[in-house]
Amino acid sequence: MNATLHALAAPAPTLPAYVASGNECALFEHAWRHQLPILLKGPTGCGKTRFVAHMAARLGLPLHTVACHDDLTAADLTGRYLLKGGDTVWADGPLTRAVREGGICYLDEVVEARKDVTVVLHPLTDDRRILPLERTGEELAAPERFMLVVSYNPGYQTLLKALKPSTRQRFVAIEFGFLPPEQEIAVVAAESGLAPDYVRPLVLLAGRLRALKGHDLEEGVSTRLVVYCATLIAAGASIADAVLAGMIEPLTDDADVKAALLDVARAVIS
Repeated sequence: MNATLHALAAPAPTLPAYVASGNECALFEHAWRHQLPILLKGPTGCGKTRFVAHMAARLGLPLHTVACHDDLTAADLTGRYLLKGGDTVWADGPLTRAVREGGICYLDEVVEARKDVTVVLHPLTDDRRILPLERTGEELAAPERFMLVVSYNPGYQTLLKALKPSTRQRFVAIEFGFLPPEQEIAVVAAESGLAPDYVRPLVLLAGRLRALKGHDLEEGVSTRLVVYCATLIAAGASIADAVLAGMIEPLTDDADVKAALLDVARAVIS
């Protein structure tokens, strides 16, 4: 399945706006009911995090989100002893809190974390559904209300940071991509407040720039960046300034590549 995103009209004040383009919501609910972990994969800014927030609210579950990075260790997820008022006390990390209390633990860009993180996740992703805590001597059994969700962008990960097949096969996987142009125009217009007729050339430009991925560009333009650009225009910035700040500068620091991207922008948005 290629589940594209995304956010549009707000269905309820507390429900993050999201419009499904496939059966990703139904798949998520099936996985939730059967206590299966989920892997979301797709390019940066296509709506994976918004989707998880939407589903957590829809299912009435607490959401514990962790933005993974190079220095993230297993202890950052499980917890550690801290000095407090002269005493040494144990402080749960976000993964342990989610297992104790129930809810969704979402690890964004999980491949960025250190290798010991995946080792901690393994017992939670099979039929054991347990979290051993070596430092406290506990072995926590995940309640029915616990669900593990991870995401990554397979487009720019190096071989060293790719998710191992043995880890990938512990998850139900859903692929995300960018919306078709007309749907993306509607999303950007709703999120930014800019009229669809003005959003249309921005989305067309985003499509042209995404086609350059792999040719001096690591990543294409995300829907998030198109929303930023449209928001700047709606706030009164000139189109040229908004495109430069919202859709060109975030993509590259190379002066020659930037000049080439600006040529593309001028050709598309005249």
